[in-house]
Amino acid sequence: MFELGREFMRLFSGEAFARPGARHGARPFVDGLTGGDPTLLELLDLNLLQQEAKAADVAAGRISAQDKPQRRLDAAVVWREVARRSGDAVALRKAAAAAETACAAFDPNRRPDAWARARCEQGFSGLLGAELFGDPGLDAAAATTFREARAVARGGIAAPLADLGIALVEARAELAHGDAAAARAAAARFNAPIAALDALTRRSPAARPLAAEARLIRADLLCGWGARLKDEALLRAAIDDAAAAADKLDLAYEPLTWARAEILRGQALALWGEASGDVDAVAAGATTLAGALDHLTRDHSPLDWARTQIALAHALQSLGEASADERAYEQAVTCYDRANLVLRDAPATPLRGLAAGERAMCLARSAELTGDLGVLDSAETALKIELAGLQPARDPVGWALVQLHLARLYEARVEITGKDRGERAAAVLALDAALDVFGEQGLRSLSVMATEALERLRTGPAPKRTAV
Repeated sequence: MFELGREFMRLFSGEAFARPGARHGARPFVDGLTGGDPTLLELLDLNLLQQEAKAADVAAGRISAQDKPQRRLDAAVVWREVARRSGDAVALRKAAAAAETACAAFDPNRRPDAWARARCEQGFSGLLGAELFGDPGLDAAAATTFREARAVARGGIAAPLADLGIALVEARAELAHGDAAAARAAAARFNAPIAALDALTRRSPAARPLAAEARLIRADLLCGWGARLKDEALLRAAIDDAAAAADKLDLAYEPLTWARAEILRGQALALWGEASGDVDAVAAGATTLAGALDHLTRDHSPLDWARTQIALAHALQSLGEASADERAYEQAVTCYDRANLVLRDAPATPLRGLAAGERAMCLARSAELTGDLGVLDSAETALKIELAGLQPARDPVGWALVQLHLARLYEARVEITGKDRGERAAAVLALDAALDVFGEQGLRSLSVMATEALERLRTGPAPKRTAV
């Protein structure tokens, strides 16, 4: 799919990448594998992308470098993509710092569009930080940045990117409480920047993946709204947006964006089937997600791969609920375990807590269907073994997550058996310990999850009592 061998042979032999719509010789090879062409970053796996980011830093710091602000901006783009694929906070800080340096070096009076583009890059780094680490304060800061960029931008890519950033921040703010009408109004705000980016693709190849990305951002928001409201029309719109994005991409040259579009389409299709009660649609969504995994390796984009595993696991859970088949839950647990191979190295991302909680729910539901508490017994034993091997001082978040998992299993045992033989107290103790760690580490999403579990345990119904 990525055809790296063919492309790198051309690169190393001194030829330009033969990309449809690319200008031959437009930008000579200077540093790194892409020669500074951002449209070629998708062909690099994470390891090569990290090397590319370091090469971009070297190019920007060279005394003889021409147009150093632009080189800094190029480096910021690469580092942000590293952070997006890996969830690495250090890479994201490098992206934000490089964008800030570029912005300070550009003169907004002489080069307004370049300055606005650098400000947009700062804003998108903030939005990525809010997504990766669950910090909504970064959204507010990004909104200010995008508005400043929009006020200065006179044309080119910077203006629609600023509009896109503003629309995204406003939509995120309304997502938690808005109704279907608010969702449609938020989606409509993306029409102008998407149309502008589509128009720019005729003269700038770099705009094509950006236009697809804008559609995927809107589709993701519609998917979130539709899932919360159980609104079939919104989920259908998300499916259409993701499909439209994939149709405009070249699989050979934009493999990662294409995979992201297919992943989102599969996820939205599964959610639409769940909302409409259409089991065939859920199965089609699961098939689409499995197909996307065939074109996406863990080495290329670990975080996208983990997200896909989680989305596939959710679709399998829905199939399990519809068919009461414990095998679907077993397959879902396997997907969550695969996702954890990546997420254990990114402890601050909310995805880690989501996968942990859903995995425990799968095990609990499987035990309910089979009436076999051995499923919970084996899971509990495995977690206790893992807990014994962990050192809270060295890996406090990992230790706290195991406590969170254990609490969910204790809670499930009380719900299934209708008896409390100390499991409720043990779950509260484990959650208290986990909550202390999450608070100290500033992990908001995990803190909320632990708090909600504590509230369920403390205010939930008393266990059933059997007659003596």
